[in-house]
Amino acid sequence: MKIVILDAATWGADIDVTPLTSLGEATVYPSTTPIEARERLIDAEVVVVNKIRMSAETLSFAKQLRLICVSATGYDNIDLTYCRLHGIAICNVPAYCTDSVAQVTLSMALALATHLFAYRGFVHSGAYTRSGVANRLVPVFHELAGKTWGVVGGGSIGTRVAELATALGCRVLLCRRQREERYEQAELEPLLAASDIVSLHVPLSPSTRGMLDSRRIGMMKDGAILINVARGAVTDEAAVAAAVLSGKLGGLGVDVYDGEPFRAEHPFSRIVHLENVCLTPHMAWGAAEARARCIDTIARNIRAFYEGNGQNRII
Repeated sequence: MKIVILDAATWGADIDVTPLTSLGEATVYPSTTPIEARERLIDAEVVVVNKIRMSAETLSFAKQLRLICVSATGYDNIDLTYCRLHGIAICNVPAYCTDSVAQVTLSMALALATHLFAYRGFVHSGAYTRSGVANRLVPVFHELAGKTWGVVGGGSIGTRVAELATALGCRVLLCRRQREERYEQAELEPLLAASDIVSLHVPLSPSTRGMLDSRRIGMMKDGAILINVARGAVTDEAAVAAAVLSGKLGGLGVDVYDGEPFRAEHPFSRIVHLENVCLTPHMAWGAAEARARCIDTIARNIRAFYEGNGQNRII
């Protein structure tokens, strides 16, 4: 089989791709532009892609294509309608980065809740040494025990974050379609109104796009912390930036953006310098162990497809 890997650089240079290249005649590209994708897909039977958009126009050049393997859980960069019409199968990789994303979510929450960046800056700037005082307790921080953490989204990541929040002593509110008996469940708007921390773990879909807009941000507690490790477009990013600047949001942690990397004119460019803002480069999924699991699962998806097994099939 002819396998084309379009954006291997997104996995990191330290990751072994032998599980994929050993399956057949494989060509590995570190990155691919939309124009280059057309040529590189012409003879491909299997394409492995992470971030590159597989539009109908691009896929129309792939006359031999049988399978698209997305090296992620989300697949909103794939034109599903085109693939259904042309008999192209799609496989994703569910739950490979649960612990990685949950760990980063918790790290952001702890850093923002304790004003860790402000305290670090005080010491690293030399101000602590010059102060002559043994300790500093400004800005004031509070224990998370007893606070309410609203988890928006089901799936393994949301569940793991709920478990971690519970371990910290938080009351957890969970907004998801399926019942989860361990946690108190709430609709989105009551959850926003009650939570001291809100973390987003939903896929991007027509129903979730822009779900956290200025109106709903206005329902949140003054000084609440917002963490988005889902997709950038599930929030109104301009409204989020405005809420930070006004003080409505007490802290913001974001790992995903509507357009990556975000451009100089992006609303977050106005807040990136603030101590209560933690912006990271879409890395939450990428612990070394998670990336290795991802590659291994893609290889098993490809083998399963050719054996007639529907493992991790989306269509």
